[in-house]
Amino acid sequence: MKPNLQVHIGSMLMANPVTTASGTFGFGPEYAPYVNIDQLGAITVKGTTLEPREGNPTPRLVETPAGILNSIGLQNPGADYLIEHYAPYFRELKTNVIVNIAGNTVEEYAQLAAKLDPVQGIAALEVNISCPNVKKGGMAFGSDPAAAAEVTQAVKNATSKPVIVKLSPNVSDIAAIAREVAGAGADALSVINTLLGMAIDIRQKKPLLGNIVGGLSGPAVKPVAIRAVWQVYQAVSIPIIGMGGIMAAEDALEFILAGATAVAVGTASFTNPRATLEVLEGIERYLMANGIADINQLVGAAQP
Repeated sequence: MKPNLQVHIGSMLMANPVTTASGTFGFGPEYAPYVNIDQLGAITVKGTTLEPREGNPTPRLVETPAGILNSIGLQNPGADYLIEHYAPYFRELKTNVIVNIAGNTVEEYAQLAAKLDPVQGIAALEVNISCPNVKKGGMAFGSDPAAAAEVTQAVKNATSKPVIVKLSPNVSDIAAIAREVAGAGADALSVINTLLGMAIDIRQKKPLLGNIVGGLSGPAVKPVAIRAVWQVYQAVSIPIIGMGGIMAAEDALEFILAGATAVAVGTASFTNPRATLEVLEGIERYLMANGIADINQLVGAAQP
């Protein structure tokens, strides 16, 4: 008998706990030749803003030991383009589509959430709070508990869809941010976004990224991400989507045991376009081999 793989992220039912990390899977069609997208529990699409964005100066990607640095800068065609060109595709999918949203002011987040709220085919919103708050000198929303809560509440007030807030690891106390965001009404949390990093060309004696700093992802960040999921799981009672360096099912299972209800595969898809499905298949094999009837039995099961 096959184990139950269904999980709930707020009111969103996922057929299994595997989704994609925003920014690593495009809007879906890019990976359709390699993955039967409907087999995944959800896909989380590229970050979207109210207006189109060109993104940061090039170079934007640098390989590092056990990972990559990216400084894409939220390049995207804007919300209106997504609604016109991608929403019809989303409606054809049998799986859930989570749209990642970003803004530079609380008002932008709320306007974007309101614009996407009536759009069929979008199951949930993931709120990127690692963006700079232009009204407060450019400090990221996610580094200030009060600002993170303010954005969360504004988005919740503007949409009927489940709201998933994506936490930044570039803070001193991620559990404190998680508590504030949960208290402001978040339905779930994504843990973690990328870690700030930098690489230098020693021959040219200059930074390798056009933006100087970028976000580090890949296997190098997995221990940090698992620690963050563990801490957040102790602090809040809402579901967590764990992410950060998941390359195989064994990695995903670590996140689930630490407290994640679902997991997102990101950088792995760059090296193996079928990584998401392979992670899913590996999770199912593990459950069957260990006589576990329900994936939810594993959530937070790792105890000292």
